[in-house]
Amino acid sequence: MIDTALTRMFGLRHPIVLGPMGGVAGGRLAAAVSNAGGLGLVGGGYGDPDWMRTELAIAAADARAPWGVGLITWAANDDLVALALRYRPHAFMLSFGDPLPFVAAIKAAGCKLICQVQDLDTARQARDAGADLIVAQGTEGGGHGGVRATLPLVPAVVDAVAPIPVLAAGGIADGRGVAAALMLGAQGALIGTRFYACTEALGHARAKQRIADAGGAETARTRVFDIVRGYDWPGGYTGRAIVNRFMRRWHGQESGLAANVDTERAAFFDAAREGDIETAMVWAGEAVDLIDRIEDAATLVERIGQGAEAQLRAASGWLVAQ
Repeated sequence: MIDTALTRMFGLRHPIVLGPMGGVAGGRLAAAVSNAGGLGLVGGGYGDPDWMRTELAIAAADARAPWGVGLITWAANDDLVALALRYRPHAFMLSFGDPLPFVAAIKAAGCKLICQVQDLDTARQARDAGADLIVAQGTEGGGHGGVRATLPLVPAVVDAVAPIPVLAAGGIADGRGVAAALMLGAQGALIGTRFYACTEALGHARAKQRIADAGGAETARTRVFDIVRGYDWPGGYTGRAIVNRFMRRWHGQESGLAANVDTERAAFFDAAREGDIETAMVWAGEAVDLIDRIEDAATLVERIGQGAEAQLRAASGWLVAQ
């Protein structure tokens, strides 16, 4: 078993955390990851209260081990945080914005605060706000993120926020990625896309299969899906998705999309309901190269965890006495 600050903090068997993918990481998936020895996080996203009540209740009822919840910080408010805390999660992750307004409430509830960052400035902000764990998210990851790559970002964040433990995210989908994260100084890995292509995930079956079929070169960062949905993301953040017909039409033509957004929005949400993945986005990272089938969460946690252990044991054999 791998013993790190992360595994000790939550009593985990594997240094693996489920990325709180909005609308995808529901209560069933979070509970399955936690019950398999990782840390499952419900993806509260922009904070739909009805959705959160349903999924948090499932996680609270089904998880037999620590679990948590995540929100997009700039879209959060005191009421949403209080709602989530009523379900007594063990961890609360905030991403994309200043966590400070919510720290006191989270800490008072006995939750561990996880802050996801994309650069050194926001890493120091999270450190000063009182984060218990900091996730250094590289641009290779699916969904929203920044521009820094995982490999150089993680050790830089480790150095900047020490002794606060750091998790690596972005482009990690197997045991080799987890082992690499540990060698960079991280205490574990946060994994999203690999768990999107999972039986317990809430995504449409076509989206899951598209992830299993895609290659990393088929993903790209864009703003077009935020524009059409009406989400005013702060500057510097884009979303990585699998390139589809909608992205090919509008990427680079954002002003034209904004001018036609009323017409395009109705068609977009119809497509999302119907599982039309040539119009609706499939958020996914470059690690889709390493995903070839849809599996259950427990199988994934165990295989990724054992794969990381095997990789670390093998690496130790590379050292020879001189």
